[in-house]
Amino acid sequence: MKFIEEVVVDEFLPTYRSMLAADLRDRGFTQSEVAQALGISQSAVSKYAHGDVARNDAILDDDRVQELVGTVGEGLASGDMSPVQALVEAEVLIRRLERGDLLATIHRDEVPELAEYGSDFAIHDPESDLRTAERVLSSLRRGLRVLENASGFARLIPNVGTNLVACTPDADSIDDVAGVPGRIVDVKGRATVPAEPEFGVSEYVASVLLAARAAGSDVTAAINVRYDEDVLAALEAQGHETVEFEGEDDIETAVADALGKRPDATVLYQTGSYGVEPIVYVLAEDSVSAAEAVRNVVR
Repeated sequence: MKFIEEVVVDEFLPTYRSMLAADLRDRGFTQSEVAQALGISQSAVSKYAHGDVARNDAILDDDRVQELVGTVGEGLASGDMSPVQALVEAEVLIRRLERGDLLATIHRDEVPELAEYGSDFAIHDPESDLRTAERVLSSLRRGLRVLENASGFARLIPNVGTNLVACTPDADSIDDVAGVPGRIVDVKGRATVPAEPEFGVSEYVASVLLAARAAGSDVTAAINVRYDEDVLAALEAQGHETVEFEGEDDIETAVADALGKRPDATVLYQTGSYGVEPIVYVLAEDSVSAAEAVRNVVR
């Protein structure tokens, strides 16, 4: 785990300070004056002067950093800029470079897992796509642990496998829905999650969830289990509204029709037909609630 602030401390600050120290020395500042202007020790200035501090080439070559160094150096030398203003100007540039820019790119290179989100996001933004996606995955992992620890859950897994899926708040495609690659399977009577959850790996269960949301439901998670009358009755006993739907080819229309008949339904089911396995879909406000609903069926 490496924070972007570490990139600032380890990469940006040594490079920026060494550049500014060199600029001020060129303007006639003594080593003591440079140390005072930068708020660092004279020994640190000496290290900068002798090249004993590692510098990041990408930061060195960035036009905006070079421009800031020149502006701050000139301002401090002329007395037109106070150390406080110099600090503020540097902070402003740092925040800019963190937001889908140079520092974000360096951070992404040092934390490869960030690459899938691109560099066009602010890691500090509480509403960033990255934070939203990771929260969905975190909730999904908690739901999966509920299922793995649920005694007897494996017998609810249909022949096609089970998937627990969850979506982002503004989901409009399967890429916005996370699930288990390969689905949850029954291995010798135990529910087994074969891989870490990812976005875009579920098709049918994700389609049911998206169709329910398109029909007006505010659910964000769904799970499919084996259909039989006892399963349906157990879910109804928990307080779930149930409704049957038909239609393998046009899921959105089938789900919309079913929810049109019973808008409050949180359990959709199909009793099967030639080549179509009977399945129950449980819709919920989050992954844990969906997992707990089916866990309670086997209690």
